[in-house]
Amino acid sequence: MSNSILAGLQPMHPGEFLRETVLPGLDESMTGIASALGLSRQSLYQIVNEKRPVTPRVALRLAKAFGNSAEFWLDMQARYDLAIEREEDAEGLARVRALAA
Repeated sequence: MSNSILAGLQPMHPGEFLRETVLPGLDESMTGIASALGLSRQSLYQIVNEKRPVTPRVALRLAKAFGNSAEFWLDMQARYDLAIEREEDAEGLARVRALAA
């Protein structure tokens, strides 16, 4: 996919990715998944419902469980956080002046 196509897409919260892409392919209950990750059921639900961010500790656990990297999960969280902050602080950012050329 080209960058111009991706530029119009809003970054995804890692919980949405888990909920929509990863977890439906598992033959496991949310309780079982939480247990396998070493998380409380409440913590997992908060992440998949986008009420809680993926922390470095959780990213390490997700990476081990799903065979990818902690950086994958943290990068997804950081991109999401930046997009939200950019939107919420648009007025404040507009007032910031450049200090370097």
